[in-house]
Amino acid sequence: MGLIAVPSPTQSSSFQTTANPLLEIRGGRRLSGELEVSGAKNSALVLMAACLLTRDTIRLRNVPPLTDIAAMGDMLASLGGRVARHGDALELNGDAINNSTAPYELVNSLRASFFCIGPLLARMGMAKVPLPGGCQIGTRPVVEHVKGLKALGAQVTIEHGVVTAVVPGRGHRLTGGRIHMDCPSVGATETLMMAAALADGETVIDNAALEPEVVDLAGLLIAMGAKVRGAGTPTITIVGVERLHGADYAVIPDRIEAGTFLLAAAITRSHLRVAPVIPEHLGAVLTKLEEAGCSLEHDGIGLTLKADHLNAVDLRTQPFPGFPTDLQAPFMSLLATAKGTSVITENIFENRLQHVAELQRMGAAIRMQGNTAFVEGVSRLSGAPVQGTDLRASAAMVLAGLAAEGITSVRGLEFLDRGYANLEGKLNAAGACIERVNAPGSGASIAA
Repeated sequence: MGLIAVPSPTQSSSFQTTANPLLEIRGGRRLSGELEVSGAKNSALVLMAACLLTRDTIRLRNVPPLTDIAAMGDMLASLGGRVARHGDALELNGDAINNSTAPYELVNSLRASFFCIGPLLARMGMAKVPLPGGCQIGTRPVVEHVKGLKALGAQVTIEHGVVTAVVPGRGHRLTGGRIHMDCPSVGATETLMMAAALADGETVIDNAALEPEVVDLAGLLIAMGAKVRGAGTPTITIVGVERLHGADYAVIPDRIEAGTFLLAAAITRSHLRVAPVIPEHLGAVLTKLEEAGCSLEHDGIGLTLKADHLNAVDLRTQPFPGFPTDLQAPFMSLLATAKGTSVITENIFENRLQHVAELQRMGAAIRMQGNTAFVEGVSRLSGAPVQGTDLRASAAMVLAGLAAEGITSVRGLEFLDRGYANLEGKLNAAGACIERVNAPGSGASIAA
């Protein structure tokens, strides 16, 4: 059986294990010093799935202690894998993988666990994975995953909410093929890259996703002995090999956390360094920050942001290298405090503007029209009880609270803890005043 030793954030000393925790934020404070960026959650999750491709041990460094990471560890353990944490490193071993059926409860709680279908199919010759559950921010279909696996020779059926994929023939080995993706899905690109790594022959993925997390996966696969070229371009070519070996690999910095920290500096009109940051991963975001009036300086490792008077900017979410949907809500918090009227258009997820109502509770002047928000900057936001409706909306509420007058109470920490490791601890070290408490007024009072 698998042994899992991945602590969730609620087991960490920096978190209180309370029934209904919330963050109480006393706003109006300038930040200073430096904010440290953790490893990329979205990259670490798929790199963990890649351990299913080999019997050898994979060591991943710079892995953040998040509830999503713990959930993926549970998934791998349910399949027979072994996962152990040592500081910021995970050691994953798939030698004893003995189960090709993923449990519904785990796939339903973590969409990223569906990506296991690719490596499971490549390694075991079959895989049964439930369809992921509904998503708060909109639909994310798996049609591109299924179409691509069929192009590699798999027989795929979907019955009673379960995707069953089988490789026919004596060797149960996938066959390389050409895959054209109608939509450059990140998850499908990653799933198919892992499946093709052990396939017989060459696979070409056209209209592939360009995201840095795709490039990071290619880096790990190459370190494991795979033959991959073109990651980060629309055409990725994979020449399958018979086996992959172990590797020691560091996860890239989390570009979304880095962007959130830069926005924290901007919304508090602060002078703050954020590191480590790969600027190329945040090009569209940095451009918009500079358009808004922020000053940015890159020193080779981190970025230092200075902000004083900010002006409105317009933005539209797009696949990478466009403006990331994951920073749309946090950026809206910033623009709610900028001079003038900003126009924000969400093009990726149909339900990713639920944070608008919460920002309005804090005094933001926002008007909605379909998937577009018109944000007229106000001189100040006011602290209020608010609810984070998804991971990035929760981060947006924290940012708004940092700038608001008075105390803001943010609920929905089960979302926040999925993607930010000890967010309040990091921000407090830079001068914020945030406390995680059980209920309004139940924690220790926040000093002025």
